[in-house]
Formats: sequence, C-alpha cells, structure tokens
Amino acid sequence: MEPASQAAASNAAVPPSELTAEELANELAVAQARAHENHQKHLYAMAELDNARKRMEKQLADRLTAGRKELLAKFLPVIDNLRRALAFEIASDSLRDGLQATLRGFEAALASEQVRAIQVLGMPFDPRLHEAIGTRPSNEVADNTVLDEAQRGYMIGEELLRPAQVIVSQYDAEESA
Repeated sequence: MEPASQAAASNAAVPPSELTAEELANELAVAQARAHENHQKHLYAMAELDNARKRMEKQLADRLTAGRKELLAKFLPVIDNLRRALAFEIASDSLRDGLQATLRGFEAALASEQVRAIQVLGMPFDPRLHEAIGTRPSNEVADNTVLDEAQRGYMIGEELLRPAQVIVSQYDAEESA
C-alpha cells in the first residue's frame, strides 16, 4: 500500500476534527488522485464505447453495401439476356416493344442505384475494368485496344460491379509484312 493510502486508511477511523492539517492535505491529495484516475478511466471507457459504435456502424454499412451490390449484380444476366433477345429478328412488334420496355425498366432501376455501363469500345485495355476473353489481329488500331464487347461491364458509383468481357487487338506481324 502507498504511504498516502496507508495514512488515509489509518485515519479513516479517526474523526476529521482530530486530524492535523497535514493529514487532511494528504487525504485530500489521495482523494483527488483517485478521482482523477476514475475520471481518466471514465474518459477511456467513453472513447472505447464511441469507437465500438463507429466500428459497428461501419460494419453495418459495409454489409448493406455488399448486399446491395450482390442484389444488383443478379439483375445483370437478365439485362444481358434481354439484349441478346432484341438482337434477333422478332416477327412480333408487340413482343419487341415489350422486351424493349422491360430492358428500359431494368436500366432505369440500375441507373437509380448509380449503376452505369462501362464504355469499352476503342479504349485501351484496362485489367481493372476489362476481362480479355480473346484477341483479334489488327494493325488498324493500337495494340491492346478493345475491339469488341462480349459482355457489358458495370460500375456502381466508383466501384466495379462486373468487369466487361472484351476482345482485344493484337498487332499482326504477318499482315504488316
């Protein structure tokens, strides 16, 4: 036990009126030190609680974002299929109009969630945004330029939702000879 704590403990049984000024000053110093220590512990606990709250809020936001991205990504194959269907000649104008309206509805829903298609044709190949599924010889454009898009890529805000699957140009040495 510290000397000041021992003095306080031994003086606890003595009425304050019988203590000397020095003993009272010691008791006051001990009480103030304990109060300061408790105050510091309180501040530390409050900071820890605030940090825990912030961590939980961030984890919840991250989970919501991941769930949102997962849900939106599930719509992309449906949009791909609608585009493929519209690429074929359809005898019925009403069916074509219905498919186009459905496609516009999906695109509007994605746009409202800040999802946008990645523009790839004629752009330099970027492995962060594109997935090369093939190459095609070409001397008409720079090497590693996107020539064709097999599947659209999408961004959600500034994050990649799905990379674009592309065909990339490759310098053709035989053609230039």
